[in-house]
Amino acid sequence: MLFALRPSSSPFVLCVENQWQKIKSPSSNPTRWANSISLTVLAPLTRSRSYGNVPQPHAILYYSQRTTKGGLLIAEATGVSETAQGYPSTPGIWTKEQIEAWKPIVKAVHDKGGIFFCQIWHVGRVSNYDYQPNGQAPVSSTDKQISSQEEIETERDYSPPRRLRTEEIPLIVNDFRLAARNAIEAGTYSSLTTFWKRRQIFIHLLLLLFLGFDGVEIHGAHGYLLEQFMKDNVNDRTDEYGGSLENRCRFALEIVEAVAKEIGADRMGIRLSPFTDYKGCWDSNPKQLGLYMVQSLNKYDILYCHMVEPRMSIVDVRRNIPDRLLPMRKAFNGTFLAAGGYDREEGNKVVDEGYTDLVVFGRLFLANPDLPKRFELNTTLNKFIKLTFYISDPAVGYTDYPFLDE
Repeated sequence: MLFALRPSSSPFVLCVENQWQKIKSPSSNPTRWANSISLTVLAPLTRSRSYGNVPQPHAILYYSQRTTKGGLLIAEATGVSETAQGYPSTPGIWTKEQIEAWKPIVKAVHDKGGIFFCQIWHVGRVSNYDYQPNGQAPVSSTDKQISSQEEIETERDYSPPRRLRTEEIPLIVNDFRLAARNAIEAGTYSSLTTFWKRRQIFIHLLLLLFLGFDGVEIHGAHGYLLEQFMKDNVNDRTDEYGGSLENRCRFALEIVEAVAKEIGADRMGIRLSPFTDYKGCWDSNPKQLGLYMVQSLNKYDILYCHMVEPRMSIVDVRRNIPDRLLPMRKAFNGTFLAAGGYDREEGNKVVDEGYTDLVVFGRLFLANPDLPKRFELNTTLNKFIKLTFYISDPAVGYTDYPFLDE
């Protein structure tokens, strides 16, 4: 059950009294959760309330409302650099001001015993001149603009992108590496990190004791920059980052490797959506793409893989996929997270059947801050209000959804 203690064959990291334990047993003895932990995960949800790309105090309440002891929360997509932006009032984590602003939010989640991961992203061509430094063109794997035939928005919403030069790609990889480090350092004792880094000793051990984000999730889904490289209808490059499946996935895997080296593979996950068609980004063989990625991820021994269900695809013909995510789940060695339109009944079903380890909820969690409790009691749910998803109000549609006992 989503709210019950259950065995798992995959490792997971639990934060108990601010101490890290990686619960992993030999293959002959399946892993078991050491403490009662919610299997209901908060999805990374863009809320457009980080004015000036800086997290705001009202996010403290928003995330703490949705925290349960042992529960995993994935923060909204957070930009790795100035060029990563494509939406109004989305947070970043590349400046000192942004890092400082995240600290009380992270602390609020930890104070309630939650596990908090920061999703780091770059939108690539899903942007326009207004969001880019000095009004420059957004960067991408290609110079092809998102077509209005592929998106509800008009072409005017997205400026023609500039194709990244081969020698520029390592700079983007480094942006992700630095963002991951910043996320881990977004805690109370960041000054100690500087002290120890000068001596280059016990860095990883010290980071484990920090009160910053517990880890990061690389956003490799939904038509953003990583998918613009991975998917063959967008990537038209002729260098080592284009053409073959291996080449198209090279950029994403270089980011995985860089982040793993910086903060540790056991503190990172990745979100993938090989079957979806968001932002005009699709692949001619999504199953092959998904399998190649998870098999490649096994080499890095990352903590988890978070995948979006095929049914979230825009194109009807790609919705009816018999095995859905099961081949990827079977091929991946770590903890597997599934997202995409789940309710309580189906969530329980896929966990009990071993289809996934954890289920990720977006809109239901947005509208029900006490969703794990409501699932446990099998009671009524608040209805979400779409019109308030992305408004800038610090309370309406954000922190004003009622709890069950209100």
